[in-house]
Amino acid sequence: MSTSSYDPARSITRTDGRATLLMERGATSSSPGLERVATVNARSTARTAKRVFDIAVAGVALLLLSPLVAVVSLAILLDTGRPIFFRQRRVGRYGGSFEIWKFRTMVADRRRQNVGPPAGVPERRRAHKSASDPRLTRVGRFLRRTCVDEIPQFWNALRGDMSIVGPRPELPDIVEKYEDWQHARHLVTPGITGWWQVNRDARIPMHRATQLDLYYVEHWSLWLDLVILLRTAGVVLRGVGAF
Repeated sequence: MSTSSYDPARSITRTDGRATLLMERGATSSSPGLERVATVNARSTARTAKRVFDIAVAGVALLLLSPLVAVVSLAILLDTGRPIFFRQRRVGRYGGSFEIWKFRTMVADRRRQNVGPPAGVPERRRAHKSASDPRLTRVGRFLRRTCVDEIPQFWNALRGDMSIVGPRPELPDIVEKYEDWQHARHLVTPGITGWWQVNRDARIPMHRATQLDLYYVEHWSLWLDLVILLRTAGVVLRGVGAF
């Protein structure tokens, strides 16, 4: 990966409603698929349809899952105390940043408690999840395995920071090391689930599987979003890649 510092303003720009990668960030705008994305981004009908879908699904999900949110919050509180939620800065559409929400699954103040990552894995880990991570709490292991820890992200989707379906948002310090072509994944709003989640090899971390995100970026449609949602249900039920 490139070691150049990450500058969202240089990597992606908005011009007359179109998302265009600057030539200095890899010239990927020559791809027919990405040109199609720019056109779709420019069509207010397509953007509106996806946004309405996000608001409807996120709103209904938060309403129906509110009893589960209360139970999980109480379980975390009784198990390891506060905080109940985990918040972290992530890189979103057009390279902007936002704060992602999750249920806390790891011990609080883990650095002060000297609870490090699994042996052989650096603090800024290359793999995002590990089944043997000693930082996971008892409740956290269950939340990870069932993907319940992701429920608060419906709030992100309702706010517009995220979409229901899209590439997963990455950490800024990982995006700093992106190669030029990888920034194309920021042409669309990041999602709670996506093409990577339903097609991934759990051994390969997200930032090394950008091709899966770019497939979604180039082939996006509401039908593809629906297919991903249906496949996500199967992934969650099987507990594939979750810890």
